[in-house]
Parts: sequence; C-alpha cells; structure tokens
Amino acid sequence: MSELLLVRHGETEWSRDGRHTSWTDLPLTTDGEEQARALRPLLSGRKIARVYASPMQRALRTAELAGLPTPHVLDDLREWDYGGDEGITTAEIHRSRPDWYLFDDGVAPGPAEHPGESPEEVGARADRVLALIAPHLKGDEDGGGDEGDVALVGHAHFLRVLTARRLGLPASAGGLFTFGTGAVGVLGSEHDRPAVVAWNARSL
Repeated sequence: MSELLLVRHGETEWSRDGRHTSWTDLPLTTDGEEQARALRPLLSGRKIARVYASPMQRALRTAELAGLPTPHVLDDLREWDYGGDEGITTAEIHRSRPDWYLFDDGVAPGPAEHPGESPEEVGARADRVLALIAPHLKGDEDGGGDEGDVALVGHAHFLRVLTARRLGLPASAGGLFTFGTGAVGVLGSEHDRPAVVAWNARSL
C-alpha cells in the first residue's frame, strides 16, 4: 500500500510567534525557507505519485523548495478557519477563556467571510480530502491508484485533524499529534489498518 505523506509548511512570522494563522497569507521566513529545503533529502528518496497543496503561499512555497512535483491546489487543505481568533496566541485567548482548547471548543465567531469552524466542520473537510485521495493510494478497496505515495502540503491543525480521521478517530483527537513547522508525518498501515509510520520527522 502506498503511504500518505503529510508536510507542514515552513516557519512564518506568525507560526514562530504562536499566532493562529488561517486565511492570513503570510510568506515563509528565511528560516522557514531553510526548513523547506532541508526536506529535499527526505522526500527525494520517495516515489511520489501525486501532490496536493493548500492554496496559501506558505504551503505552495514549501512544496517548491522541498522539491516536490507541481501540486494540485486543493482548497479543502486550507488551515482551520480560526474566525475571531485569527492572529491571536493561545496565551491571549486564555486570558478571557482560561479553559479553552481548540480541538474541543472550536473558535470565536469571526467576520462573515471567515466565521470560524468547529472541530466537526474541519473533520468533514478532512474526510473529503481522504475520499479524494483514496483512489491514489494503492491497496484501497478498489485496487486502483497510481504507483507511489501521495503527499499533502498544508497546515498543522488541519493535518492533525486529517490524521485523526485517517486513523478512524474523531476530529478532536487531532490534539494528540503535535506538528512542527517544516516537518513530515507518514501514515501507512499495519495488518491492513491505518497506522502512523513516522511523525514530526525531518529525516527518515
């Protein structure tokens, strides 16, 4: 069975500072670009049949610098819509909501164009992505798909939820998987069941 490679974009100013970043389209920092380039040796040893990326520049630039094939841009790979919590750190949120936890509570309502998402809504997007790529993962029920791995280039919180859903867990279980900038997670299988093969990796 092909494996699913999850690539988190490199560092931006806001990710460095712990600020929630969804629709704000920030570039990579110099360190973030170096993180992306550093993934080339890890990814060049894989046979990658298909790449999908978030439309945000930080994800597309990471895919480019990491040496991945030109990605198919997929809007469903965008980050969790943080609504009224966009640009705010967890510490700042806790001043008014001390027990707040993203994966259980979701976010504060935002403007009409970015109202925010619940964990279940993010999970539904993750399920759509998983359904889309299923035919490209060799060994799925239809037996079809390209020879090689599938790579998704995106954002920490969304990819954590997608990991939970791939493993058959609720979206809230995404909180179990921390995910650093410029890191890779690998989802494969054991005894025909989805399994984590590697996580938060920068070398394999």
